[in-house]
Amino acid sequence: MSTLSLAPAFTPAATRAHSTVRLTRRGRLVVFLTSLFLVLAVAFMLAGGAVGTGEAGQPAPTEVVQVAPGDTLWGIASEIATDGDVRSMMSEIERLNALESAGLSAGQKLRVPVVSD
Repeated sequence: MSTLSLAPAFTPAATRAHSTVRLTRRGRLVVFLTSLFLVLAVAFMLAGGAVGTGEAGQPAPTEVVQVAPGDTLWGIASEIATDGDVRSMMSEIERLNALESAGLSAGQKLRVPVVSD
């Protein structure tokens, strides 16, 4: 048989050495602000990297359509959408023209995607 001996996990309070460093209220604030600054600096360095490339991308082909009286965004999108997905075409037209709503006015010029058959 073998025997196993373990060292005590905790040392008695009487034998522990007392630390001579005591932080004042201002010292704790300095340690906290320094730690916060370091965490923020690391976060900015990690998140600050560019995700784009140095080369320009190829823009999507578009054409300009002038809105006639009585035209709606749904109507224009349904004429262009060859796959029948009118809502996604409406979203794409809104994105291309930075429209905040689906309301259009007569004479307004819209950029719409060119859909190849």
